[in-house]
Amino acid sequence: MEPKEFKLNDVVEMKKQHPCGTNRWKIIRMGMDIRIKCEGCAHSVMIPRKDFSKKMKKVLESSED
Repeated sequence: MEPKEFKLNDVVEMKKQHPCGTNRWKIIRMGMDIRIKCEGCAHSVMIPRKDFSKKMKKVLESSED
């Protein structure tokens, strides 16, 4: 299985939906842990990189400008 590609400020879709009903998350911090912010309610969550890679489904919008 190839590693998933994601960068800072990408909008990603996770496997499970957030309780607010949205499934769009923006990556706002990267390091050993990754902080993502819900696009619906602006709640932010910090997840270890290993868990994030497992739980991320796909990149919806890339940050490349």
